[in-house]
Amino acid sequence: MLRFGTFELDLDRAELREAGGAVIKLRPKTFALLQFFAGNANRLLTKQELMSAVWPNVHVGEDSLFQAIREIRTALGDKDRQVVKSVSGRGYLFEAEIEATGARAPRSAPPAAPTATPPAEEASPAAKPSGARHWLLMTRRPALAISTVLCLAVGVAVAAPILVRRLYVPEMQTITVVPFEARTADPATAPMAANITDRLTDGLSKIGNIRVLAPQDELRTASGSTAPSTNTDFIVRGELQRNRDKWDVQARLIDANGQVQWSGGYSVPAEAMDERLQQSRLTAGIGNLLALRINALTHARLSSPESKIVVEQATAFLNQTNKERFAVAQDLLEKAHAEKPNDVDIAAALSAHLMRGVATVWYPVSENDAIEQRAKGLLDKAVKQEPNYIPVLQAYCRLLQTINEFAETLVACQNALRFDPWDGLVMFQIGMAQFRLGRFEDALATFERADTIDTPQVSRWTWPLGAGAALVFMGRYEEALPWLRQSIAVTPGTGRTHLLIAAALEALGRHDEARDYVAQAMKLRPGSNGENIGLPTKNQSPRYMASADKVRDLLITAGLPPK
Repeated sequence: MLRFGTFELDLDRAELREAGGAVIKLRPKTFALLQFFAGNANRLLTKQELMSAVWPNVHVGEDSLFQAIREIRTALGDKDRQVVKSVSGRGYLFEAEIEATGARAPRSAPPAAPTATPPAEEASPAAKPSGARHWLLMTRRPALAISTVLCLAVGVAVAAPILVRRLYVPEMQTITVVPFEARTADPATAPMAANITDRLTDGLSKIGNIRVLAPQDELRTASGSTAPSTNTDFIVRGELQRNRDKWDVQARLIDANGQVQWSGGYSVPAEAMDERLQQSRLTAGIGNLLALRINALTHARLSSPESKIVVEQATAFLNQTNKERFAVAQDLLEKAHAEKPNDVDIAAALSAHLMRGVATVWYPVSENDAIEQRAKGLLDKAVKQEPNYIPVLQAYCRLLQTINEFAETLVACQNALRFDPWDGLVMFQIGMAQFRLGRFEDALATFERADTIDTPQVSRWTWPLGAGAALVFMGRYEEALPWLRQSIAVTPGTGRTHLLIAAALEALGRHDEARDYVAQAMKLRPGSNGENIGLPTKNQSPRYMASADKVRDLLITAGLPPK
């Protein structure tokens, strides 16, 4: 519950209420915009930032934004525009003191970085009567104001650790995308290269702290090399070629001095998928890695090579994961964290790893609370150092979804996508939050969207599992099976996918096959029964719970022990 002025914003019910409890009706998008404003109170928000947050991946005109703002002002009685303020030529400012109250008060999550805030500005936490702080509700203040707040807060033991937080606002960087070269002399390669260039430009333009210049052929010199413009910090250039059975794309990030700051490549089958899917996955394959590198370059500190190696090694063990490989990965991260307790990359990776173990039930259930607290503690420390760093944002997104804070998950994960719009794992977390809120159709669309980008590689089993689960819960059993088998083909390690397949097969009358899958699941998850296979029930919707009960009954019929 968020309170400001005489109003209450109920995130669970998606309602705006007056002090007396009367509900003020708002359209869903208008409510989403108000929630985003409240979560970023007293911070300048550009039109692009608002539109990307409320209408992600949907091309809408500014009229939609203006209408929603008018509706918010009307609902708040803000005729003089003293709450939702227009800042000429820059955007909007929601000026209000926000108070998070009640049992469902939002948990800590990293703040969104402004798209057009000068580097000299820093963030100052908004006070709550309890002394707690909420990262989604931080306000922006000049450095002098932060110093004043810090002075006033001396001696306040609860608030002090957060008030001394150094929030770094990455500098706005300009990136020029040069048209990708077609290296194969056939009619299909040049149009494909042009489409990848356009998709990459569109994706980069969604990143909050960079400004993207559209592709310009004149930036290419007569020799074919790229001549950096004096008005750009980085140039992205690349090449596409078609081999016998695959498309190969290569890309580089070049700074204003002509130094290559990043290079990478990606391949997709040339015949096994349609052209639009090829374009999407080729773009995402390089876009995801490029976004991570841009985020690191515009950040306060770069990752150490040693930390990067440890994280990559741990990630490698999660491909074709099982409980044993998971334990090896954790051992690598634990040792690295013991040696470098202040390393943000290792702390974020370890926190994400711990929450992955909770989600896959690879820790004793009795230890989950302690593990969740440890994961949160690691992130609390990491976010003080690097609040807008992609690995930290990803880990917080995962944490909130795993501990069933679904409304907060949606906000935190959308914030993560503002820095990497090609992060399929973050989309999976969004889909799971929608799924457990009973929004099965929205969840399926989100999982399908993640599948179209199919990155990062370590998470390729998650969105097929999510799509299959959503279809099972909607009773679309035949459609669910290909998705679930796709997930098992990547990693069979959790057993949860086997149980969903078993439920679908049982519902389709294929009883012997269903029993076989239950038996396979029991080998992977010994001790499973009808009482312990479900996800934690906190904050789950009635629609989800009813469907989960039906799936459990199908599994018991297929041979799962009831207790």
